[in-house]
Amino acid sequence: MALDEKLLDILVCPQDREPLLLVGDEFLYNPRLRRAYRIDDGIPVLLIDEAIAVDDDAEHQRMLDRASGKAG
Repeated sequence: MALDEKLLDILVCPQDREPLLLVGDEFLYNPRLRRAYRIDDGIPVLLIDEAIAVDDDAEHQRMLDRASGKAG
């Protein structure tokens, strides 16, 4: 289930209050903090305690590539 564009425009990271990148229909990603927030059945789970840390540089790049529409 895709997220509505209007919703994406207003969603921000709960930690730094900055915009998030949509990664497929699976995650909202904060590239500044390298935190991924999962999307469950079209509902973003924007809980800091449940964010996934993306410590690996290659995984970080894959997230950025997927958010920009590049294969990865």
